[in-house]
Amino acid sequence: MKSHQNRNVFLPVERIAEMTAAGAWGDKTICDFFDRWSTTCPDRTAIVSVNSETGVRDTMSFGELGELSDRIAADLHNRGVKLGDVVAAQLPNTYEMLAITLACARIGAVVNPLMPILRERELTHIFTLTEAKVFYVPDTFRGFDFRSLANVVRNRVPTLEHVIVVGANGFDFEDEQRSTVEYDAVNPNELFQIMFTSGTTGEPKGVMHTANTLFANITQLEDRFEVTQDDVILCPTPTAHQLGFLFGVLLPCVTGATVVFLDTWVTEKAVDLLETESVSLCMGATPLLMDISSFADIEQRDLSSFRLFVSGGAPIPSALVSQAAKKLGAKIVSVWGMTEVLAVTTVKLDDTDDLAASTDGVALPHTAVSIVDGNRRPVPSGTEGVLETRGATLCVGYLKRPALFELSDGWFDTGDLARMDDEGYIRITGRSKDIIIRGGENISVVEIEGLLFEHPRIAAVAIVAMPDPRLGERACAFVCLIDDEPLTLDETRDFLLDQGVAKVYIPERLEVIEEMPMTATGKVQKFTLRDIAQSFTAE
Repeated sequence: MKSHQNRNVFLPVERIAEMTAAGAWGDKTICDFFDRWSTTCPDRTAIVSVNSETGVRDTMSFGELGELSDRIAADLHNRGVKLGDVVAAQLPNTYEMLAITLACARIGAVVNPLMPILRERELTHIFTLTEAKVFYVPDTFRGFDFRSLANVVRNRVPTLEHVIVVGANGFDFEDEQRSTVEYDAVNPNELFQIMFTSGTTGEPKGVMHTANTLFANITQLEDRFEVTQDDVILCPTPTAHQLGFLFGVLLPCVTGATVVFLDTWVTEKAVDLLETESVSLCMGATPLLMDISSFADIEQRDLSSFRLFVSGGAPIPSALVSQAAKKLGAKIVSVWGMTEVLAVTTVKLDDTDDLAASTDGVALPHTAVSIVDGNRRPVPSGTEGVLETRGATLCVGYLKRPALFELSDGWFDTGDLARMDDEGYIRITGRSKDIIIRGGENISVVEIEGLLFEHPRIAAVAIVAMPDPRLGERACAFVCLIDDEPLTLDETRDFLLDQGVAKVYIPERLEVIEEMPMTATGKVQKFTLRDIAQSFTAE
């Protein structure tokens, strides 16, 4: 992607004028917010980064983070990265991700966070789309060799020029001097972030956000959850997920709060950090809240500083809300959002626990939601319909796939079904898009079905969700075979692994059936398979 393609071509001037006049958008970038803290209180702790395997705890002040990000910016500049060029980072939750984001903002590059679970097949597709010039990876993480993976991708994608390996000691700069380079001015209405998500087409889509679409959401969350520089935010959610990026990267830069990064979810380590780091705020999917609140000695821990858990990705069971609030002594709030529209609705701090358990919240300022029928007409209160949204946090489109990003009078069809009460609180009731949500991770079944269909012994395949008490859903594959020889789950796993598919996307149960239930028009009756799968568990 060339820099001139990214400048002010995604946002209509009418939308810029509307959002600016409403006070939702401004003229600041992430560096403008961050520099306030790095200059006025450089010695304050910005980041605590914890290695869950070794237990090593690293800290970095706002001043140190500013110096590091400046050096990364200079290094990127020296490598030829210009305004609008894409910089990808496939890193666990560590201080490096925040520093790279600041560096990209400094020079006007576009940051592209990538989940560590992605492998060569997904990455090749992504890098072909983004034409990223630089790829940051760890040397190893959780026993996997990311250096070798990155080199495989570089050999496949000619536009990828630089692979930078972040080792155990952080960055290795050739030039130890701080840069005095003058960078081009950066406009907050230019492209700032590409975050990939899976959708109904089955292929990852690159969601494009500007600084203003992101910071409109950060301002909303800061106000609704009353976040200040006195807060300590535990971020166990990957920063390559929009929730983790918002709370773990951007919110600390705006508010001056300290962020505590946990690179891998280990319940005992998370509970330890809640206590030892005096954490006041944590966010994550419902399974994380379940793990913390059911931990053996949680009620013996000193959690006097802990005030708020923000849960997203899946509805919170009502019993869990009351249990967690009692055991943690914290407010439990639900949030609904998408990569495309960020956080749209949340429960308020002064709402009852019943609202957190029974709704997904009410719309944030400068954001609107609507429940409509198939003809886009509003439905009565309490009636299920299609959830649409519009406002300041809506992305500017999908990278190189404009036909997939369609708005109707500024309204975005989320693909979710919901109902709304008289007070504006919504409840997600289903999904019209064919995905499975496993512990907050969206799994597109279309692509995996296509790959399994290529198996030499599979005649037909359909993947549906089966319930899981902890993760919410897991994937179950129903297959019809060409012959009578048995096919095992391990064989299908190995087949998909050989295709370069990440483990999280691989079905966790296999059911061999004689024929697929079909409609008169030749479509698989997935609702029939879902009914069957309701009694299944993972193998």
